[in-house]
Amino acid sequence: MVESPYLVSPDSKFKLSKYSTDETKPFKDKADAADAIEKNLNKLVKLQDILYAQSKHAVLIVLQAMDGGGKDGAIKHVFSGINPQGCAVTSFKAPTTLESAHDFLWREHVAAPPKGMIGIFNRSHYESVLVERVRELVPEKVWSRRYQHINAFEQMLADEGTTIIKFFLNISWEEQKRRMEKRLADPTHNWKFSPDDLKERKRWDDYMEAYETALRRCSMPHAPWYVVPADHKWFRNWVLSDTIVRTLEELDLKYPPPLKHANRVKVE
Repeated sequence: MVESPYLVSPDSKFKLSKYSTDETKPFKDKADAADAIEKNLNKLVKLQDILYAQSKHAVLIVLQAMDGGGKDGAIKHVFSGINPQGCAVTSFKAPTTLESAHDFLWREHVAAPPKGMIGIFNRSHYESVLVERVRELVPEKVWSRRYQHINAFEQMLADEGTTIIKFFLNISWEEQKRRMEKRLADPTHNWKFSPDDLKERKRWDDYMEAYETALRRCSMPHAPWYVVPADHKWFRNWVLSDTIVRTLEELDLKYPPPLKHANRVKVE
């Protein structure tokens, strides 16, 4: 866990409404941040190469957001230089019949990254205390006990060598409206829009309450939550890349020791 103004402190009296969606400090604009973002992306490429070679740690990155929050764009930009062999993205949609027949964490456990890999969850096990809570797909007695199960699941992953970083991409009501309208206006982006998005938008306040509870109860030293100001995509990318790089730098990442007597090996 790295210190950050966007970190949800464990056991804090967390209020999501106190977190800005359009912050850009310490930068004046996108151009001002360009070098810092590029520097982070270059560092991430090098750190991931060592992570993959060493195969001692696994890294799990969880991305959650409201519709239009920028999860896909963040993945595309922040991980643009990553070696595909060392990175896997899993997008969690509505559970299949098979997935629903198991416990609510089964499909996430199957997708958890092995050592040496970065795993990215586009949505995650938190849908079970967000969508299922807000839509009343399960009764309160079911979703209310899941926070404890989630914390235990993430603790187990951390104990077994997985570094967990969780991001809530925090956009405003107004910015979501702009992004939805942009999708509708662009025929090449219409596929990203669903009429169900409007139904979910009407539940905005309920989702904010559900997110606030989830982030407050499940931000732990071994699996911290960060609330990312995401109205400006470039600033979102800087916060994500900066937090991920600083987290990886805290790990004991080293290339495997060189082969002994490599200079004596003859390749014929």
